[in-house]
Amino acid sequence: MPTSVDRAEVRRLVAEEDAQLAEVLPRDEYDEEHLPEAIHLPLKELDAETAAALDRSRPVIVYCWDGL
Repeated sequence: MPTSVDRAEVRRLVAEEDAQLAEVLPRDEYDEEHLPEAIHLPLKELDAETAAALDRSRPVIVYCWDGL
């Protein structure tokens, strides 16, 4: 279930729960600047096959720089 989180919660989830970071902007924007360890899952290409790159046993934080 999607939940909005603030920066402090992102840091906690990554540190304590080994959360995955997923950047959803296009490749050029991901290449320009993304958070360390973030994987690239472009929103326009997101489907069951691309989402399979995620580990379902760990929390997932989906973000884009437009929303930060």
